[in-house]
Amino acid sequence: MPSGKFIAYYRVSTAKQGESGLGLDAQETSVLSYLNGGEWELLQSFHEVETGKGSNALDRRPQLKAALQACKKHGATLIIAKLDRLARNVHFVSGLLEAGVEFVAADMPHANKVMIQMHAVMSEWERDQISTRTKAALAAAKARGVELGKAGPANLRPNIEERKQAAQAFAEKLRGQFLGMQLRGLSQRKMVEDLNEMGILAPRGGKWSLLQVQRVLKLLK
Repeated sequence: MPSGKFIAYYRVSTAKQGESGLGLDAQETSVLSYLNGGEWELLQSFHEVETGKGSNALDRRPQLKAALQACKKHGATLIIAKLDRLARNVHFVSGLLEAGVEFVAADMPHANKVMIQMHAVMSEWERDQISTRTKAALAAAKARGVELGKAGPANLRPNIEERKQAAQAFAEKLRGQFLGMQLRGLSQRKMVEDLNEMGILAPRGGKWSLLQVQRVLKLLK
């Protein structure tokens, strides 16, 4: 069980997250769950909204600086909800480990310094891989003629048309089945039951719903 003095540090990386409070609330819940039980005292909590990118991340985090100073002043341990709330940057995390302040992550409470550094290495690698894949996907989209930076109708139209064509083709395959059920005078709910009993898969697989039947009937008019 945790014991001693703690200073909590919570961070979200966008103003939108900060305004909603959702990211911060989740972090606070995680920290308090970790501290539940034992003899501990949460002296202060610091909240920050900013990006973690860049080598000078600590310089752009006045609240984290203040939290570290409070830890040194009171001999307290810095507690965070998740290690990646500090930074996905090996150099930055290593600097924190050498700052002379004990800290613990609620999601990795038993991690030692070596484990924390390894976690930072993997997090930084994951961040770089995501960036590489994103750049490759954008380059491929640009090569296909997609106008980057716009999410308007011109870019969406090809995808929408493909989905419409696929839906129409699916409905046409079942035209005979639906015509037979209509001639039998079945209600739409009874059509749902019959289709599921016969094992005919719905447009996206699985069982039919009333809404899916209604959509197919509309396409077959």
